[in-house]
Amino acid sequence: MADFNKVLTPGDYEKGELNVVIEIPTGSNHKIEWDRERACFMLDRVEPICFAKPCNYGFIPQTLDEDGDELDVLMITDQPLTTGIWMKGRILGVMKFVDDGEVDDKIICVPEDDRNNGDCYKTLEDLPKRVLEQIEFHFNHYKDLKKPGTTVVKSFEGIDVAKKVIADSIARYDEKHPDAKFAKDAKKFAEDVKGKIDEALNGASEK
Repeated sequence: MADFNKVLTPGDYEKGELNVVIEIPTGSNHKIEWDRERACFMLDRVEPICFAKPCNYGFIPQTLDEDGDELDVLMITDQPLTTGIWMKGRILGVMKFVDDGEVDDKIICVPEDDRNNGDCYKTLEDLPKRVLEQIEFHFNHYKDLKKPGTTVVKSFEGIDVAKKVIADSIARYDEKHPDAKFAKDAKKFAEDVKGKIDEALNGASEK
């Protein structure tokens, strides 16, 4: 299996797009997590079936949230996705969340190209109200049978706040992995140079 933190970047989040790896499908009570040390998925625990996930759950490669894990994503789709796939997501917002005293925010996304619904979801306000209510209820209560009261949904915020959370998480990862940052900077530099050369060549051919 590929090491997603090596083969994928976070994506062009400034344009509202992300690369997302799916860990848990909608409707599953299996807490599947990415083991970054071994570069594979593991079953961390089995949750009570009454707390099956209300949406797909995954992470953004090359990020670190304040809790030390990759930044989480709640990916909303009509049908469950498969553990281990990666996809492009469109940012709708962020769920500000605290788990056992630690910040553990969740970026809310939909597929970047969803022709089934005509890409109708652009912001959190476009989602059915009941979807966010179910997500809020789940994350406020999914640990109640073992650690009641340890999880709190603080708020749902829009795209600008989500981008700030993503940027901070990328900065944490880059600080811990300077080699990855160098590789990203070098790639961006090469792309910029290529773009300028292509632009100059196209301009010359038009004369």
